[in-house]
Amino acid sequence: MFADRAKIVIASGKGGDGHVSFRREKYVANGGPDGGDGGNGGNVIFVVDKGLNTLGEYRHKHKFKAQDGQEGGKRRCHGANGADIILKVPEGTVVLEAESKKVIADMSGENQRQIVLKGGRGGKGNMNYATATMQVPKYAQPGQAAQELEVQLELKVIADVGLVGFPNVGKSTFLSRVTNAQPKIANYHFTTLNPNLGVVDTENGGFVIADIPGLIEGASEGAGLGHQFLRHIERTRVMIHIVDAASTEGRDPIDDIYKINKELEAYNPEIAKRPQIIAANKVDCIFVDENTENPIDLLKKEFEPKGIEVVPISAVTGEGVRELLLKVKTLLDQCPQEAIVFEQEFFPEIALITENLPFTVERDEEDSSVFICEGPKIEKMLGYTNLDSEKGFAFFQKFLKEAGILDELEAAGIEEGDTVRMYGFEFDYYK
Repeated sequence: MFADRAKIVIASGKGGDGHVSFRREKYVANGGPDGGDGGNGGNVIFVVDKGLNTLGEYRHKHKFKAQDGQEGGKRRCHGANGADIILKVPEGTVVLEAESKKVIADMSGENQRQIVLKGGRGGKGNMNYATATMQVPKYAQPGQAAQELEVQLELKVIADVGLVGFPNVGKSTFLSRVTNAQPKIANYHFTTLNPNLGVVDTENGGFVIADIPGLIEGASEGAGLGHQFLRHIERTRVMIHIVDAASTEGRDPIDDIYKINKELEAYNPEIAKRPQIIAANKVDCIFVDENTENPIDLLKKEFEPKGIEVVPISAVTGEGVRELLLKVKTLLDQCPQEAIVFEQEFFPEIALITENLPFTVERDEEDSSVFICEGPKIEKMLGYTNLDSEKGFAFFQKFLKEAGILDELEAAGIEEGDTVRMYGFEFDYYK
């Protein structure tokens, strides 16, 4: 069975504890501390595997943990670092925080490898704490705790063009004609239960096309299998609406297009704004007389004034198919070329390291333009962040926003140009 969703628990490795020991050798009367540092815990790393096309590997195993770092040893021996755990996923997989559904990583485009959870740092051994006044330190630093997180994996197929339409309008037949894809075709509803991908070659270039399984009304609210299918068109740049222009099952093709657009709008308004083209299928089954108007003409009257072109085709005989593909390629060439990649919204380093830790924001009694921020949440984050690097400072700014510290500063009356002081660091505040 095609698996395009999975919920799993991931955990990084705990840092190894620092060691407490003292040098004990013959003829060395007072050997100093020689306890070594603990090893770092392993990371949880997601990697794109081009050979995978489903998330089937995660259907039966639901917990994945990296190795813990080893404890430091005697004679200044450093504990071994824990091994990373590599989780392979198909390209197009989005890693979401399970509860909030916020994006942690989008494994597509240039992002082929991402550390999602970092292992805990190893603790320092007692050899690091010897001073002139404390020559026999009998303590060492414990390793940092592991991080654990429940995530949802969602495969959003990567295709340039999405085929949408109600069941039995001929999408699978069309795909099998224009690509080397071999979808199962039969005459019953929800024939297609898997998104089928195929590569189309035309005189003016090629593109990837995805047959999105048949929609029904209420799909955007999760009716039928709608929600599971709609996610696969989030990356497509152009939509082909295939309709049964001959109404072989008694459906009104104009009404069908409005219903599908309504579902797209309800699911994600951005998708509904993307360029569309209507493929009026089954023209080989259209029979009109003097008293009836050609359904192709009705479709053109309804949608072409709205800027949506109607192309009559027959997926069975091939009539009009080449013309449709050339028009689709022209539309694609007019669209932005950059791949649609979902931006990161959830940062485990911020959410897990500092969760449930308090902080305070107060105005300095001596200088009203200075605001003092303190508390274990801020102190701990400062310990993890390198503020000297541009990337580290940008990450710390993101932490201030995510943790609600910026909101508290604004509530306290901070203005542009005022100073924020945090444990020896000072920043000028600007929106």
